[in-house]
Amino acid sequence: MSFDLVFFGGTGDLTWRKLMPALFQAFRHGKLPEGGRILAVARDDMPDERYREWLKERFREVDGPKRPSDEEFERFAALLHYRRMDLSQPEHYQKLKDWLDERNADTVVLYLATSPHLFTQICEQLGVAGLNQPKVRVVLEKPLGHDLASAQQINKVVRSVFAEEQAFRIDHYLGKPSVQNLMALRFGNAFFEPLWRRESIANIQITLAESLGVGTRGPFYDGTGALRDMIQNHALQLLTMIAMEPPSTNDADAIRDEKLKVLRSLKPFTAESVARDVVRGQYRAGTVDGKAVVSYLDEGKIPADSATETFVALRTEVQNWRWAGVPFYLRTGKRLAARDAQIVVNFRQVPHPIFPGPNQPNRLVIKLQPEDGLELQLLATKGSGEALTPVSLDLDFDKAFAANRVGAYERLLLDAIAGRLNLFVRSDEQEQAWRWVEPILDAWKRDSAGPRTYTAGSWGPPAASALVARDGFTWAEEQ
Repeated sequence: MSFDLVFFGGTGDLTWRKLMPALFQAFRHGKLPEGGRILAVARDDMPDERYREWLKERFREVDGPKRPSDEEFERFAALLHYRRMDLSQPEHYQKLKDWLDERNADTVVLYLATSPHLFTQICEQLGVAGLNQPKVRVVLEKPLGHDLASAQQINKVVRSVFAEEQAFRIDHYLGKPSVQNLMALRFGNAFFEPLWRRESIANIQITLAESLGVGTRGPFYDGTGALRDMIQNHALQLLTMIAMEPPSTNDADAIRDEKLKVLRSLKPFTAESVARDVVRGQYRAGTVDGKAVVSYLDEGKIPADSATETFVALRTEVQNWRWAGVPFYLRTGKRLAARDAQIVVNFRQVPHPIFPGPNQPNRLVIKLQPEDGLELQLLATKGSGEALTPVSLDLDFDKAFAANRVGAYERLLLDAIAGRLNLFVRSDEQEQAWRWVEPILDAWKRDSAGPRTYTAGSWGPPAASALVARDGFTWAEEQ
């Protein structure tokens, strides 16, 4: 199958830091279909060879094992092309179409790795140029909009140009091996399903923690914040994967129908419940990995009076028969104690303990980063009359699937080329997620107190621990 993959924003950070290295890994592993061309478009004026040299320099910053040798890069670079393109000029879209029509590939993937405010303009111009034939797919990076109204406007324009099955709204967390294996764990094995419900599960915690600050993303991040950047998309998508009902098939729409039901079942927020069940914070100076770091307000290009949150913790519930009364805790933040993304399923205590000492509940930990894996924590005893001791059954995906392991962006790019929509977000899912978080944003606009502060290198404001403790639980790292 021949394909053309076009990156709008071809000299941007996302393209050279994430997308091109992921494509190279697919090329290295022999998974990239033959007969492909990769085209980068941007405002800079340079020939193909100069772009290849530029990208080779950028690849020197890629993690060592993923860095190509000179010989590997030369073979990969043969697929790379570059064209100057001013996204505001209709004639440049026509020239792009002419370039694509020269070969008439079986599939054309247009990846919008640009600022989201350009999405509507690009899609409208693609439609005018006729770059929306059935063989064309458009990939939209997050964040898709700034609120519900802007997301609906983007989707309205996208749908006016492309059919829904041509639109691939990407959330790279859905490409992680652990998330894909969460589907396999739940729906490919029999032993967890009878326990996957309110009678057996006490609470579920989703943590997306970063030890880094905002870095060079300061201006973007200050206009976005942790709720929009991580909760509205990544965390909610993970929640839907945990809470969804078994789909009737492995078909993309069957899966996405069930995810949408979860989003529609989330307990809606009111001004009162935002004040009670949502904690927002902003980091101040502290120490991370033994190094002193500055506060958020002292990061580059951040206004001195910024009230943007760098931390969010919240409590919600899925209001249906399976999950009624089970609290779901979502948490994300910058400059926290560790880089750690995981889902923790805490099971209920045994109804009647017969062993001495405290009996810790069983829990399942789905690890997303820095490593991918599953850990089932059980209790065992060394002998009769002895207290129970926690033991773990570990599945490390890096070891189990080392030869065939595929990274998140690599998997999603290959799926976009192949036309597989299972790991992409449908427009109604995305809009429902915005609909759910909007009351939080509205309440914060009226709250003059602003975010609570927390010390960089901690796990966030103390109020986040109190949020969970109110129900008699603790965060995973406190257990």
